[in-house]
Amino acid sequence: PQYLVLVALWQHDGQKVNDLGSALNLESNTLTPLLKRMEAADLVARKRNPEDERSVIVSLAAKGLALQKEAAAISRCILEAAGDDLADLISLRDKIQKLAVRLNAKSQA
Repeated sequence: PQYLVLVALWQHDGQKVNDLGSALNLESNTLTPLLKRMEAADLVARKRNPEDERSVIVSLAAKGLALQKEAAAISRCILEAAGDDLADLISLRDKIQKLAVRLNAKSQA
């Protein structure tokens, strides 16, 4: 989960906790303790949103930003281990996300 948080922040740094949770499909009660541990490890920084004190903005700390170069190898390993080409993996991801949306809608009904 920490890796996924880092990937999301590498793509778009300075996200609200709620937006980050939506992107990762994680509830705030799961994400908050994770972010606290990551902050203690100097990977991210959390601060109150100056525009809305009720929300928290999560940004990469220098150590979290520096890990991006090292993590590039992880993506290559995942792709290689999956044995599929990138287009197939993206298609699979999209299908899984659509399934999750349908399942969540059913559970809300």
